[in-house]
Amino acid sequence: MRRGSWPTCAMPVRSSPARRSRSCENVLDVPAKPAARVRLFDTGHNRKTDALDAHSIAIVAVRTKGLRVLKVDGELEALRMLTDRREALTRRRVQTVNRLQALLAELLPGQAKKDITPLQAKGMLATVRPRDIAGKTRRSIAVEELAELVAVDAKIKKATAELKVMVLARDSRLMDLRGVGPVAAARVLADVGDVARFADRNRFASWNGTAPLDASSGEQNRHRLSRAGNRRINHMIHIAAVTQIRLDTEGRAYYRRKRAEGKKPLEAIRCLKRRISDAIYRQLLADQQRAAGAGPGGHCGASQQSCAVDLPPHIDTSDQPLPGPAQPTLRPASMSRKTHRGMNLEATG
Repeated sequence: MRRGSWPTCAMPVRSSPARRSRSCENVLDVPAKPAARVRLFDTGHNRKTDALDAHSIAIVAVRTKGLRVLKVDGELEALRMLTDRREALTRRRVQTVNRLQALLAELLPGQAKKDITPLQAKGMLATVRPRDIAGKTRRSIAVEELAELVAVDAKIKKATAELKVMVLARDSRLMDLRGVGPVAAARVLADVGDVARFADRNRFASWNGTAPLDASSGEQNRHRLSRAGNRRINHMIHIAAVTQIRLDTEGRAYYRRKRAEGKKPLEAIRCLKRRISDAIYRQLLADQQRAAGAGPGGHCGASQQSCAVDLPPHIDTSDQPLPGPAQPTLRPASMSRKTHRGMNLEATG
């Protein structure tokens, strides 16, 4: 690398730069594919080490123009932390319910319910009066688990209310979509960050895993499930799809049309999930345009800055956005002696 070729106060990264971007340096978002190409065509054994990875990223950052400058969005970072906290509480609730179900199955054989509520568990425990020491201990532990379940439910309810307030404070209308609640809207906003980093709805669908993969063979034309992409966003889109199928919505009608065309239930759900992904992308663009105060036409407010809340979009290689061609850095080749001699002969002749 030549001296003086690196921009002042710039740092290329290929991971979440939340901590780095708090300093004075500008953090550039370098796509993974160009860096991998540099490492592939480099001399050596093409081993992926920290030093070679940093060198390839730096080369791409120097030679590529138009890379995004990342910045930290404090509101989105807080939204992501609160969303992660609620997901942890949800997992904790599932574990508590499983332990409580196991205790109730031993205290009341044959009376355990699949989906039990705290009030139902309290009523069931009120009817149990064991006399042996094992039964009394089992009931005592069940009471403690029930108290923990009530406390976790209260924390989940409080976190959901806080998420709703934060989503509305950002003037987002994602919750206007059927099946998208405060939790799903908060997760989308926290993980997507700046929607302008996606060139179109296809890139967004590939990033969240709703773009199917071609699995055609011969005359059979079919697609299969993509397990790549952001699985958290994919889970939220799946919940929205199931909700739309359950209710009388346009999503249910679309699902039934796909089933009538001969698609299997899972294939029809995948089609609906892709439709919901496109709707979310359009709503994110509309929210961004409204926040920027611009009319339709292009990515309004699509500056060269992107929030550093989530990782760069890891999408399929066929949909990976690539930078433009590198600027020529070599001087034009000088005229050879033979050509120069031929021109002199023509001049003398």
